[in-house]
This record gives sequence, structure tokens and C-alpha cells, in this order.
Amino acid sequence: MPFTLAIVGRPNVGKSTLFNRLVGKRIALVDDQPGVTRDRREGEGRIFDLVFTVVDTAGLEDVRDSSLEARMRAQTEAAIESADAALFLIDARAGVTPLDAAFAQQLRRGKTPVILGANKAEGRAAEAGLLEAYSLGLGEAIALSAEHGGGIDDLYERLKPLIEERERQAAEDDEEDTVQLAVVGRPNVGKSTLINRLIGEERLLTGPEAGITRDAISVEWRFRERPLRLVDTAGLRRKARVTDKVEKLSAADTARAIDFAHVVVLLLDATAGSAGEVMEKQDLTIARRVVEEGRALVIGLNKWDACEDRQATMQALRDRLERSFPQTKGIPVVTLSAREGTGTTKLLEAVFDIYDLWNTRLPTAALNRWLGEVTSAHPPPAPGGRRIRLKYMTQAKTRPPGFVIFCTNAKELPSSYLRYLENALREDFDLPGTPIRIHLRKGDNPYI
Repeated sequence: MPFTLAIVGRPNVGKSTLFNRLVGKRIALVDDQPGVTRDRREGEGRIFDLVFTVVDTAGLEDVRDSSLEARMRAQTEAAIESADAALFLIDARAGVTPLDAAFAQQLRRGKTPVILGANKAEGRAAEAGLLEAYSLGLGEAIALSAEHGGGIDDLYERLKPLIEERERQAAEDDEEDTVQLAVVGRPNVGKSTLINRLIGEERLLTGPEAGITRDAISVEWRFRERPLRLVDTAGLRRKARVTDKVEKLSAADTARAIDFAHVVVLLLDATAGSAGEVMEKQDLTIARRVVEEGRALVIGLNKWDACEDRQATMQALRDRLERSFPQTKGIPVVTLSAREGTGTTKLLEAVFDIYDLWNTRLPTAALNRWLGEVTSAHPPPAPGGRRIRLKYMTQAKTRPPGFVIFCTNAKELPSSYLRYLENALREDFDLPGTPIRIHLRKGDNPYI
């Protein structure tokens, strides 16, 4: 949605004239008699390189009954509520009226940013009104002349940072809504084939040769109306085997893709050697980097249709994960065939499930009840005879879930007890597979 600017003010201060000036057309009716505008009117406003939606509104009247004027006021208030900013116009020649002061007070109480404009500011007759405008508590007024185009450059300077901030927030919101999914693994495990299968076209080059993909390639896609940015990456080999300069650059590109991902699918080859060789040391290195970076991890066991001993392969993989990642129990494992297309839906469902867990926010009250229960069941140690007291707990962040515990002697709490808390937190709040961060702070309850 474009940035929206609502022009508001009491009747006959020049709102419709300024509206016409900004849209570059005589769309709104203009007349000397007050109250000509009744409904909200929208148009595309332009000032130099800024493009935005501008809304002309009815004059604000101090009435709240069932009359036409009261209904017009309600329309104007709705326009202010839905706008990204309000341009509050006064008549510089008439000065600040009691009605202006009342509406300024109302605007100050609202959440919509307000720009104060003093229209009809041409000539010396407007100087007193410009000075009086400070009394409204809305900062310095822009001296405008809607009739002659005066002050439009000053309006540009006020609007530009607001529009840029709105665009930045919209971009961030879009980034947050779009799941960044990186597919990583050793060469020739089927990463590009998987992405081609998901999007339904041969978007990425594939073949029997290992190492075809060199750059991290991103593809925009949607799964069940949820936006995804799929990132195909170069296959990662052990550093000792990497001698080619291009391969080194590809490995760095893959590492960046992991750093910026929300969820990482580590793709394994179910047909690679014996059952115990499905997850090699290099796969563990990749998985460890994903977990240490705080990204959500899903294991994809590809070429499952060609796997000869499925039960032994799955058991060997789960045992390896259990031994290597005790701190992140419950990493989802999905079997699939990228070539045949089987299991791909289950893989994406697992991706979104782990993504939602990765964004989990737990209530502070529930966390503190839980903290009391787990410390009663298994009290913290007492180094030097002084019991460490875990006082309060709150969630500080998501992506991944991060928690802060306020306690005494924070430096004395052993890492084994911290792991106990992490495992209990993951089990009691049903957070399988997602990284959890717990930080200790010395201090009192921050909410008192």
C-alpha cells in the first residue's frame, strides 16, 4: 500500500485547493463558501520524486450528534486513523482559532504523525498567524500557498523521511513474512533438482556432474499462499579438498546463505554408501554451523526411492543426530525423492512447522511458573554453601527463542544446569528441533 497523507482542518482553510495542487488536477470542488467537501476523496499526489496517496477530507466541525456535519467529522476522523500522516491546515491570515486549538489537541492525542501547515501564507498579513501556530504544540508550521504553490518544497522535506521510514518498515515486514529457505548439502545430493521440483520448472541447471551450482541462487515462490524465498547453494566439501578459487568463493557464498536464512534444509543422499555413511563429518559440520547461527534446521533424506535398507539408514541417521546434537533434540527428518516428487509436500510442511516454532513467543507468567516448578524439582547447585537463586525469567527475543533469567551468582551456575533448563524448556513447551538461547543476568525483577 502506498504512503497515505490525509489533509485535515476546519472548513475553508484551503484543503481541497492543496489537494488539487498535489494531484496536479482540478478534481476536488473549490469554492469560497465553507463545507463544499463532504466525502473523502483520494488521488495520487506527487512532489518531485515522492509519490503517495493524498486524501481530501471534510472540514472538521465541533459536533458529535446525528447531524450531517457530525457524520462528516466521523469520516474525517476515520481518514486520520487510517493515514500514515496527517497534514493539519490552518489559515495563516485568520490566525489560530479556538476550533484549531481543539482539533490540534485531538491530533496530539492520536497515533498518526502530524505535519502542521499554515495556508494562505503569502504576504505580510500571514506573519502573525505563522507565529501563533507554535501555540498548537505541533512544531513549526510550513508556510504554504495552495493557490500559488508556495511552500511545496518545504512540505517535501517533511514528507520525505516519513515516506522513507514507511517504505523501510514495509520492506522489513515483507522480509519477515517471507520465509528465507536455504537448501544446503554436499555436492550432487540433489539440491537444485529439489528446488526445480518444488517450483515446477527447470529453473536451475542440474546434471550428474558434481559442483554444477556455484552461486547461491534465490527463487521467489509460494506454498499454500505463504511466500518463500528458496535459495539453492553450492555443494560444500571438506576444506582440505577445496583447492579451486571458484569453489572457495562458492563455499563463502553458501555460508552467507546460511547466515541470512530463516530455515535451512540440509539435504542428504540416502544412497551414499552404507547406512552409517549417510551423514558424514562434513554434513555434521554444516548442521553445526546452522545450529550455532541460530537457524531452524530440517534434515531432508533425498533419493529415498533408491534406498535399499531404509530402516537401518533411518536408525543410523537418528543415532548420529542424537549423539551430535543433544542440545537440539527433535530436529525433523523428512524422507523424499526430489526426482520423483515424493515427500516434497511433507518437507515444506516441516519447514513451516519449524519456522513457526522458531518464531515462538511464550508468556512471561507461564515462564515464571515453569521456572519455579523445574527449580523445585531439581534445585540449582550451592557453590561455597550459597544456593544460586533463579528469580525471574522472560523471553527477550524470537528467531530463535531467546530467554533471560535474572539470578544470583550468575557466573557460578554450571553449564550442565543450563543444559537441563534448555532441555526441560524444549520438552515442556513443545519446542523440538529449534535452537534455544538462555542468558543469565544478575539483578532484581526488571518489572518492579
